[in-house]
Amino acid sequence: MNQADQAEGAPPPPRNFAAEADATLGALTDGLAADQAALALAVLISRAAARLHTLARTEASSRKGTPSWPTWAGLQNAARTLVLNSSTCRDLAARLAGRRD
Repeated sequence: MNQADQAEGAPPPPRNFAAEADATLGALTDGLAADQAALALAVLISRAAARLHTLARTEASSRKGTPSWPTWAGLQNAARTLVLNSSTCRDLAARLAGRRD
């Protein structure tokens, strides 16, 4: 798609989130020893889980009483579990790497 198409209000092409995530993960871990890669991934997961939980909590609160509220509330609950599990992963990976991040 060229700039003229976008200027005329054409929607941008859909993003490939999986490919972007894979590229980010590679950039974060390429060349690291296993213990350092585990820590880097665990820290990333922990921070991503916290952001997802915050987003879902905010949206669930603002959408109470709407048709999308149950889905946002469910996502908030799932993300809260993810926050707890990812913090355990982060702590264990930090121990493997000999750090306290």
